[in-house]
Amino acid sequence: MTKFIFVTGGVVSSLGKGITAASLGVLLKKRGFKISIIKLDPYINVDAGTMNPFQHGEVFVTDDGAETDLDLGHYERFIDESLTASNNVTTGKIYSRVISKEREGRYLGATVQVIPHITGEIQQRVLSASEGRDIVICEIGGTVGDIEGLPFLEAIRQMVSRVGRENVLYCHVTLVPYIAAAGELKTKPTQHSVNELRRIGIQPDVIVCRSQYALGQDLRDKIALFCNVAKDCVVEALDADTIYKIPLQLFDQGFDGLVLRRLGLADGGEPDLSDWRRFIETFSNAEEEVEIAMVGKYTALKDAYLSVVEALLHAGISNGCRVRMRHVEAEEIEIDGAEAHLAGVDAILVPGGFGSRGTEGKIAAAGYAREKKIPYFGLCLGMQVAVVEFARNVCSIVGAHSAEIDPGTPNPVIHLMEEQKGVADLGGTMRLGAYPCELVEGSLASAAYGKKLIHERHRHRFEFNNDYRDRFEAMGLRVAGVCPGRNLVEIVELVDHPWFVGVQFHPEFKSRPVKPQPLFREFVAAALKRRSSR
Repeated sequence: MTKFIFVTGGVVSSLGKGITAASLGVLLKKRGFKISIIKLDPYINVDAGTMNPFQHGEVFVTDDGAETDLDLGHYERFIDESLTASNNVTTGKIYSRVISKEREGRYLGATVQVIPHITGEIQQRVLSASEGRDIVICEIGGTVGDIEGLPFLEAIRQMVSRVGRENVLYCHVTLVPYIAAAGELKTKPTQHSVNELRRIGIQPDVIVCRSQYALGQDLRDKIALFCNVAKDCVVEALDADTIYKIPLQLFDQGFDGLVLRRLGLADGGEPDLSDWRRFIETFSNAEEEVEIAMVGKYTALKDAYLSVVEALLHAGISNGCRVRMRHVEAEEIEIDGAEAHLAGVDAILVPGGFGSRGTEGKIAAAGYAREKKIPYFGLCLGMQVAVVEFARNVCSIVGAHSAEIDPGTPNPVIHLMEEQKGVADLGGTMRLGAYPCELVEGSLASAAYGKKLIHERHRHRFEFNNDYRDRFEAMGLRVAGVCPGRNLVEIVELVDHPWFVGVQFHPEFKSRPVKPQPLFREFVAAALKRRSSR
C-alpha cells in the first residue's frame, strides 16, 4: 500500500514547505524507496504559464511541456527525477475538470458541490500519482487559514477514510520567531497555526519549526505539549546559507527515520549521502570565486531566475569555486551603456524572457561579451539577442531585428516559428517541453555533453531564421546543434571567441546539485579560466 505524506504550512508564506518536502524526498529515495512529489496549489490559474515572474517567480517547464510552479524545480533537483504535468495540481485544473465532467453528464444530474466533487477530484489526482510508488509526498501551497486552500485541506483530511490512518502522515511546517527585544524564541505562532489546522480536522503528526536559532529541549517539549504531538516529533529547520544543507540537517535529527516509523515502514538502511556531503564541503570551503553578470529584466525578484541561479551554483561547485552574481537590469544598460554595468566581470549570462522591454540592453550585453572576448552564455532569448547583435554589427544587416522586438520587420533574423503563425494573436501555444538536438562534432556544445544527441526543454515562440544561416556561418557564427528532422537551429557559437554559446532551450531546468548541467559547468570553467589569466 502506498504511503502518503502531506506537508502543510502556517503563520507566513515562504517558510520552506517545498524545501522540506524535497529534502524528505531525497532522504527517502536514498533509503531505496520509490517516491513521487506533487504540489497542490490553491491559485485559480490553470498553470503558471501566464503568471508574472514579479508575482510568482519563474515558470518551471517539465519534459512533457507543463508550465508549473517553481517548487517542482526544487523537487527535481533534490530527488534527481523528471516530473510531469500531473505533479502540479491547481484549483484551476480541478474546477476545469469538474465543470467538464458536469457538462458531459458524468454526475448523473447530481448537484455539483465542493464536497464531495471538488475534494474527490483532488484526491483522485493524489492517488493517480501513487501508481508504482512506495511513498507520495504532497505539498499544499499557501498557508493554513487561507480561504482558497480549504478544499485542499478538506481533501487531505478525507484521505484517511480512503487509504487508512496508518498510511497517512501529516507534517506541518511553522515558524518559531526570535523576538530581539525580549531575547526569546516564541512558540505562540506555532500553537495558533496548529490549532487552526486542528480546527479543520487535521492533527499533525510531525511539526517542522523554521527558526533563526536552535530550539532548546524546553521549547521542543512545550510545542509538543501544546500541539499534541510526541516530543521526538518536533523537528527544527534552521536558516542555512544554502538550501542543500537542509537534507543533512534533517537527517542529523533523524527526521526520515521518524517518518518511516510513524508510517510503519522498515528503514531500508542508512541512506548514502556522501555525494551531498561532498557538495556541501566544497560549497563551504571553496576559496576561488568568479563573478558572473546576469543581464535580465526581472532582476528585482530573485525567484524569477531561480533555476538559472541554482544551475550556476551547481556548476561553480563542480569547478571548485563560488559563483558571485552581479544582477544587471537590462534597461539600465540601455541608459548607461554596457561598460558601466559589465566592466570587470568574468562572464556574462543573458537568460530568457518575453516582450521588447529591455531587449536592446540584452543585445548590447551580447555585443560587449563578443567584443571584449568575455565568456557568454545566452539562454532562449539570450541566444536570439546574440544573433541579432551579430547580424547588426558583424554582418552589417541593416535594421536586423527579432520579430518579437519589431513585428513589422521584413524577413527578421529571428522569426516566428511556423506552427505559431496564425495563433500568435491569440497568445500562441509556444514550443514546450523536451525536444532532441543533434550536436555538431568539434563544437563547444559537443565537447561539453560528450555525446551527439541530447534532449533539452524549450519554452519559446520565435526561432533562428535559416535564410541567414550560410551568411552567419561564413562570418564566424556557427550552428552547433539542430533539432533532427526539422532543421531548427538549437545552438549557435562564435568561432573566434574563448567561449560564446547561445541555446534556444533552457538547460537550467535539468541541472542537479551533484550532476551539474554540462553547458553551465563549462561556462563557469571558462569564467574561471578568464579570471585566473587576468
